Amino acid sequence: MIRFLLRPRLLATITRLLAVLALPVTFVRAPGRARYLACQWALGLRFPAEDLAGLSAAAREAFTTARTEAFWRDGQLIGLTSGHRDAAEQHRLFTAEVHRTGSVAAARRRVLPPEESAHVRGTALDVRPVEGAAWLERHGPAYDLHRRYGNEWWHFEYHPETMPLRLSDPGVLPARSAARRAQWVG
Repeated sequence: MIRFLLRPRLLATITRLLAVLALPVTFVRAPGRARYLACQWALGLRFPAEDLAGLSAAAREAFTTARTEAFWRDGQLIGLTSGHRDAAEQHRLFTAEVHRTGSVAAARRRVLPPEESAHVRGTALDVRPVEGAAWLERHGPAYDLHRRYGNEWWHFEYHPETMPLRLSDPGVLPARSAARRAQWVG
């Protein structure tokens, strides 16, 4: 049990050390962006399966800028578990959840169909670890990143125009989307 708890701390310490060691090289390469580059490189090593491809350019920039600030200011690591999904993958996830839960309404509490998913639009980010998500919840609005659902501590969306309402779960749609919802539950 103790080893299980120490492993994330050890990995975080190693990641921070690697970023600090990379600073001289990144400074030579890009003096104005050295901390940014060192952070992204170290976090890329820490979270090797992370894939930022497919995120909108603005969402990707907001996320990488926010996690750079979290890293250097507060020593907090934030990794991406899932970002962009194509419509086919989102449909597969939604269909699997419908089969698992036995109903469309129950499935919508965890996964949205492709037509409604911010993941398909490239503006949704599922992050880790819990502490990183907590940092992003506190500081994310400064980067237009907002936790969207009460039941998903890991799910954030890029909304530059306004702060969206926090919904209890993905199945609770704002009033303007009621017609779309009727198509799925009817």
